[in-house]
Amino acid sequence: MNKNHPEWTQEQDRVEQVTEKARKKEQSLSEEAGGVRSEIVDIRNRFWEDVSVNFEGPDDAIETAASMKQQAEVLSERERSHRLMHKQGKILRRLQDNPYFGRIDFHEVEWDVVQEKEAIYIGIASFYDDETDEFLIYDWRAPISSMYYDYTPGPAGYQTLDGRISGEMELKRQFLVRCGQIQSMFDTGVTIGDELLQEVLGQNSDSQMKSIVATIQREQNQIIRDEKSKLLIVQGAAGSGKTSAALQRVAYLLYRNRDTLSADQILLFSPNAMFNSYIETVLPELGEENMQQTTFQEYLEHQVGEDLEVEDPFSLMEYTLSQVNQAGYQIRMAGVRWKAGMSFLELIEKYMEQLGQRDLRFQDLMFRDQMIVLKSEIEEHFYTYDRKLPIPNRLKLTADWLLKQLRQFEVGERKADWVDEEIELLDNEAYYRVHQRLQKEKGFTDSTFDDFDRERTLLAQLLLRDLTKPLRKEIENFTFVDVLETYRQLFTERELISKFWDIAEQTVNQLDSKILPYEDATPFVYFKALLLGFQINTKIRHVFIDESQDYSPFQYAFLRRLFPKSTMTILGDLNQSIYVHTEDGAGFEPLCSLFVGEHIEKVVLTKSYRSTKQIGEFTQQLLIGGERIEPFDRPGRLPIVAQVLDEQEQYQQMYQWISELQGRGHQSIALICKDHQKCEQVFEKLRDEIPVSLIKKATLSFAQGIIIIPAYLSKGIEFDAVILFDASDRCYHREEERKLFYTACTRAMHELCLCSRGEVSRFLAGVDEGLYKKIT
Repeated sequence: MNKNHPEWTQEQDRVEQVTEKARKKEQSLSEEAGGVRSEIVDIRNRFWEDVSVNFEGPDDAIETAASMKQQAEVLSERERSHRLMHKQGKILRRLQDNPYFGRIDFHEVEWDVVQEKEAIYIGIASFYDDETDEFLIYDWRAPISSMYYDYTPGPAGYQTLDGRISGEMELKRQFLVRCGQIQSMFDTGVTIGDELLQEVLGQNSDSQMKSIVATIQREQNQIIRDEKSKLLIVQGAAGSGKTSAALQRVAYLLYRNRDTLSADQILLFSPNAMFNSYIETVLPELGEENMQQTTFQEYLEHQVGEDLEVEDPFSLMEYTLSQVNQAGYQIRMAGVRWKAGMSFLELIEKYMEQLGQRDLRFQDLMFRDQMIVLKSEIEEHFYTYDRKLPIPNRLKLTADWLLKQLRQFEVGERKADWVDEEIELLDNEAYYRVHQRLQKEKGFTDSTFDDFDRERTLLAQLLLRDLTKPLRKEIENFTFVDVLETYRQLFTERELISKFWDIAEQTVNQLDSKILPYEDATPFVYFKALLLGFQINTKIRHVFIDESQDYSPFQYAFLRRLFPKSTMTILGDLNQSIYVHTEDGAGFEPLCSLFVGEHIEKVVLTKSYRSTKQIGEFTQQLLIGGERIEPFDRPGRLPIVAQVLDEQEQYQQMYQWISELQGRGHQSIALICKDHQKCEQVFEKLRDEIPVSLIKKATLSFAQGIIIIPAYLSKGIEFDAVILFDASDRCYHREEERKLFYTACTRAMHELCLCSRGEVSRFLAGVDEGLYKKIT
């Protein structure tokens, strides 16, 4: 629809009216917020003037505490109000720029009577006009807004708490509004018109993910508004919008359950720390706080503690890419697969039964190099308890016994020479505490020798209690159990692991080096939890797992046990399963088996929106079964495959492509290498010639420009253009590297360039030569 259309002017007039009302309301709110801010400053400055402070008697102290609490509550209420006003002001400012993106005209039908038509405008937030007593804009998450995503003009309806509302949708219109001006306007008969998608997807990428509420597709809306499923699995092709839909789902859940759900009750496990930065602006753009975000690796490291170095999945990936010809490689790969499966979990549980009867390992209880209780004595005492009791219960009884032994030790040490030396170093506060206690005791005088002896006894008691406090805390936390040695012992039990003895020997060597291999990290944390007592998390109500194809059956089972009350939203692409521990081909079936009897929903997203049609058709043929992926019809340039003779020609090609891509306006260009070592080499070569950034596994964020990144770290991120540094068969030839190759290529939105030093990868053999431009 062009600007000469008679309805364009009407719609533009309405945009201006709404933005003006939003501006006035924001101005009024700003003035009100200023007044509240002044109140807050005044309350803080006069806090103690308005509080009656009197501690002379118990009643006075109670009155003082009540006065302080009342004043603090007034301050807290004003601060909450100010935060809410600030949040509302941000939304109103956004509405002035882009008030809404959609309109539907809907006739409600009630008792076969067609009601008056209502024009419903849909945006990122609701906007109510007090003067006309009507909604000028409906929040995209409101029940009535669901029709915009789910229906074409014709019969339509939506679900409310009171039941279903049915009727007729007469019109569906889409807008692109910027700075209060309509840029584009479409009437459409499909869910979201291709015209709007073309315009939005044709823009340059950003260093942070954008909200997609204006372009949500029907299948994505199904994901967002699902409230029935205990387990929601989203299998989506690269660029299908699964992560974006998941973030809108978080916003929807917070909106739908705003009285009972808060952002800190939602947890997202993301693939790496950089990804957290990439998505951190999506929810604030929608007026919501960010949920809790972490990586599974961070969680594992926290649970393992500082005594062990925990290998991360990226180091394991580097090992699988670079050490394939080294001794022990095949043994380790077999170990990785074994420890990823449910059979290893069952083996650990069987081993736990054995430990209930014998061989649980302990550590000596020591204080300042003095032996308090030998580990053999602790073991002997532990096994005196009823062996039908769970191990954590017996450990609690053992801890109580050890605390008694520690108290006896303290009593015996009070007259030790070293205690006198430490007393001399005590500060005045310690002496004052003892003096106050003695004053309360009958018969105290300042001049008797007995009082001096009692003072010294109390000082020794106080000193020892302070010095042994960390040890008491450790006992209460069961640190007297040697968890690592007990876990290591599993791999010496021939009867349990006779079929995997080579793997066991390799594992023992790694553990003796105080390195916890990645494949052992989750089993170790699970074993530790079973041994010391499993602490389930009941606060978290919704768990989201992105790049879930990277999780093993063992890890799924552990997370299910850790969050038993939570719903789970699982986002993944089996075509991007690049890690060894996920190569069993079982897909999401092991996860589904953990939710037997619960409602499970699986949504498959086959349409890819990220890349142009040319890139989509090219990458589609890199996969076996890739024909099921449907590229979005957005035109662009053919991918380029250049075959060069040597390294010098390879870098010359890099410089040429980068120059051409920048000349065509691409702001984010990723130069993707297979592994980190190659990334560092390329970075050292290019850094003095052109401005480039090197992305490492510890990188927290990245800016637009030219970046060099390993293929496995690029997952989940998109770029205007991608250059694959080496697409040769020498670099990519193992079948297990096919998905890594595919993942790297699918990061490109607008242009894809592949450079091959020598023969091109065999993965291109299945690609129609008409789908790319070859340069030799």
